[in-house]
Amino acid sequence: MPHHFLVKDIAFQAGLSTATVDRVLNERPGVRRQTGQRVKAAIAELEKQQAGAEAASRKLSIDIVMETPERFSNAVRAAFEAEVATLLPTVFRCRFHFAEVMRPAELVQLIDRIRLRGTHGIVLKAPDVPDVIAAVRRADEAKIPVVTLVTDLPNSPRAAYAGADNRAAGETAAYLIGSQMGERPGHVLVTLSSGRFRGEEEREIGFRRIIRERYPSIGITEISEGHGTDAATGTLAAEALAANRAIDAVYSIGGGNRAVLAAFEASGRPLRVFVAHDLDADNRGLLASGKINFVLHHDLRTDARSAFRAILDRSSKAQRNGHGPLSAVEIITPFNMPSGD
Repeated sequence: MPHHFLVKDIAFQAGLSTATVDRVLNERPGVRRQTGQRVKAAIAELEKQQAGAEAASRKLSIDIVMETPERFSNAVRAAFEAEVATLLPTVFRCRFHFAEVMRPAELVQLIDRIRLRGTHGIVLKAPDVPDVIAAVRRADEAKIPVVTLVTDLPNSPRAAYAGADNRAAGETAAYLIGSQMGERPGHVLVTLSSGRFRGEEEREIGFRRIIRERYPSIGITEISEGHGTDAATGTLAAEALAANRAIDAVYSIGGGNRAVLAAFEASGRPLRVFVAHDLDADNRGLLASGKINFVLHHDLRTDARSAFRAILDRSSKAQRNGHGPLSAVEIITPFNMPSGD
């Protein structure tokens, strides 16, 4: 009767004395068959309990891959590191791979390298392009769950999407800007980091729909491919302002807000309303100082929790493909700004 448990633990589980268990284990005479069965059943139960304990205290290593400005990647890192502590006894080890600008080929190479090295899951913020979708498919075929973060890849075999309803966020931005502008005509500068991101595209679609339906006197000018960096976004904003004297509002989808504000100041242009996304360090300062009016915020810790749970579901053999609860979009003003903890 092979085992690796202490005699006293087997005796406690079986409800027998240690001397009796010792006689059974060493096959000494004078032991009834029923007693031997009780010891065997106790060992089986201890093995079951041990297996359950090991499963409950799993250690999983995951990789978070993002093409995003540093101010946003810092916020994501803080959210994931804070949420890890709530998942004990399961322990997640997070490996972060961040870049402000990454060519699709570089991103694909990174995803493939992670797949070949091995991981329990990948959390991915990436452009919706065919090569990236193919890399996600290779990871899925290798039984590695991929969770898309804040921007989805709906045509890929990703395990889940963690983030907000981006179309609803864009519609909310349109409502805020339209309500602020009232009956007076206006023109909004819509800034995207890149048209390759599905999440940003969804925000723009929602924004344009509400403006078209409810506020037809408001015009829209779009700039893109500044990648959320101040230098490139500021240059694009300055060019748009020089080309269109009617621009007097901003819906910032892709970031670079300090540079956009600097472009307005340099051109001496009035700014009636500015709506931004994400309560990162830059936007906290701009909101508190009255430079921007509203921030559309969703809780990144909720996104991190959804990503962790999707990876746990897949590692537990649960069949799931889609997303958990979407993060709620909050309208943040200088007067209801949550703490930065």
